[in-house]
This record gives sequence, structure tokens and C-alpha cells, in this order.
Amino acid sequence: LSACSHVYLLHHVALTSGCSSRARGLFSPSPLLLQRFNLFTCPPAPVSAMLVILAFIILFHIISAILLFIATTNNAWWIASKGNFYTDLWYSCNVTCVEIAGSSSADAGYLQAVQATMILSTILCCVGFFVFILQLFRLKQGERFVFTAIIQLLSSLCVMIGASIYTAERSSFQTKDVQTGEYGYAFVVAWVAFPMTLASGLMYLVLRKRK
Repeated sequence: LSACSHVYLLHHVALTSGCSSRARGLFSPSPLLLQRFNLFTCPPAPVSAMLVILAFIILFHIISAILLFIATTNNAWWIASKGNFYTDLWYSCNVTCVEIAGSSSADAGYLQAVQATMILSTILCCVGFFVFILQLFRLKQGERFVFTAIIQLLSSLCVMIGASIYTAERSSFQTKDVQTGEYGYAFVVAWVAFPMTLASGLMYLVLRKRK
């Protein structure tokens, strides 16, 4: 046995045996000795697995929100091969940035739908994080992460709808001079954010009953 085990064994024998209080004092280690063995000899208590899981979920959630913010604001959804134009959901940029032609008209309904769903997904992801922090301390076990999970799943649904519409209907709101090209990194980031927010929502559902 280790020195730590010997100390606690003596302490347990002294407390549970039928010895007199004087004899018990002989066998029982002093509080100062117990404190020293706790600090220097006994191994530290293991970190709670739930704390590690919560830290991982928080990190996962923050990364998802950052990806959604990048995908919504950066002007790299489409890179035109002619003239080196970069377009996003709001502007077409070369040396300077100009608003996408006709983006506010009824003919650009698909573009407006992508804009709305991407903004909504980013807002829902951020709101879900703050709801998660509030629920962590206020709700009882079993109900703790349900609302956050619903918000995250709605966020993943919005980003999937937005990226899908852009993939299928981009030519309907792009001018002819930028239709030839390739997808940019912001478009890829949007599709990466979809499974991350979906996985985050599912993790909240699975872990809602963990202590």
C-alpha cells in the first residue's frame, strides 16, 4: 500500500473500532498530517467527464458560429473566371465592391432567400449558445439542453436551405459576365457549417440527461 493508503487505513480503524477516545487519538492521524498527505502524496481527483464533454460542446458551438459568420459576410461564394470578380450574397468585388445588380428586385427572390436563411442560421446559432449557458444552470436534468438542441437543428436547417438554393439557382440572379467560374471558399465554409451545426444539435439531444 502507498503511504496515503496507510494514513487513511489508520484513520478508518481509529474511527470504526471500539477503542476509547484516548486510544483512538493514538491511532488517528492529526488533521495536519492528513492535509499534508492529501496535498503531496495522494493523487488528485479525476476531472469530471461531463466537464470535458461540456467544454468540447462549447468549443464546437463557437466554431460553428464562426464558420456561419464567415460564410455570411465574406465575398467569396463565387469566383468568376472572366475579370477576376468575387461575388457573395451582397456584393460583386474586383478592385472595388458594388452591390449585386437587381438584388433588391423581385427577380432576385432566390438570392434574397439565401440571404435570409444565412442570416437566420447565424442568429440562431448565436442565440443557441446563450440559451445553452442559461439552461446549464437553471433547468433540471433531462430538460437542460432540449431547447438549445432545437435551436441548433433549426440553424443547420437554415444553412442547408441557403446553400442548396445558391447551388441550384445561382445563375438566376448572376449576371452573364460572372456566371463562368467556380465556387469560392465561403461557399465551402457554408456547407461545412451545416454538418457541424447539425452534429452540435444532436449532441445536445444525446447529452440532455447526463449529470
